[in-house]
Amino acid sequence: MDITKLRLFCNLANSLHFGRAANSSHVSPSTLSRNIKQLEDDLGVSLFVRDNRSVILTHEGEQFLGFAKEVIQQWETYQESLLAQADQLRGQLSIYCSVTASYSFLYEILTEFRVKHPGIAIKLHTGDPAQSIERILAGDEDIAIAAKPDKLPSGISFKPINSSPLIFITANTEDWQGKSWDEIPVIIPEEGLARERLNIWFDSLGIKPNIYAEVKGNEAIVSMVSLGFGVGVAPQIVVDNSPLADKVKRFDPQPDLGPYDTGICVMEKRLKSPIVNAFWSQLREPNR
Repeated sequence: MDITKLRLFCNLANSLHFGRAANSSHVSPSTLSRNIKQLEDDLGVSLFVRDNRSVILTHEGEQFLGFAKEVIQQWETYQESLLAQADQLRGQLSIYCSVTASYSFLYEILTEFRVKHPGIAIKLHTGDPAQSIERILAGDEDIAIAAKPDKLPSGISFKPINSSPLIFITANTEDWQGKSWDEIPVIIPEEGLARERLNIWFDSLGIKPNIYAEVKGNEAIVSMVSLGFGVGVAPQIVVDNSPLADKVKRFDPQPDLGPYDTGICVMEKRLKSPIVNAFWSQLREPNR
């Protein structure tokens, strides 16, 4: 199986756009199209449905995507092993985290890592922390900074780096004291640990919340709360590190939603990669 074709296929499967996939792969659209057609001919199935406006993965394409990612990871791990034996660890490490995590935790970790392994390039993606573990399971990232779920998925290893409470916040200009939850507009995350904890807490009290907005990303929740749109929930560390920290305040009384444990997660099988293992081995768990 041609690794180059597999990489081109994965790029197209991720972008679902020939122009963008060709550009990110540093090939012409015609070269990309020719390689995808050759791959489909080799497999005897269509991997994409395409017309002048759209590109969509077929059912066979979705199944093949998981296989392609696995083969590419195994090939990269083998290449890394050869370089590690020659004491020349080089390659790329893909990391996913939230914006807050990138400067709260990642700076210190990467500063030490880059000194030890200058030949490893870092590919950093930022986004909603609720998607961190999903991206690891899908094989889209090597490492992710994530909130530890109440039940960790099988095959995932997790090292804690910080624990922060989940807190209710409101704008400094707003006063919701004395009002019931069906009157208070609530800004909540679309998904993730905080959303799960909120659902449990509201259900336990028989409360039907007045949801004003469902938001992706803790930083966006702080922003909306600071503008006076309602009461939100976010990890304390996100609030403390926000440039809008002085525009919000704690909403009392504060319920106990449990700890928001943040840490590094990785697929256990990816620890066979010398590069991933080098990063993982460097991490030290915090003193409790």
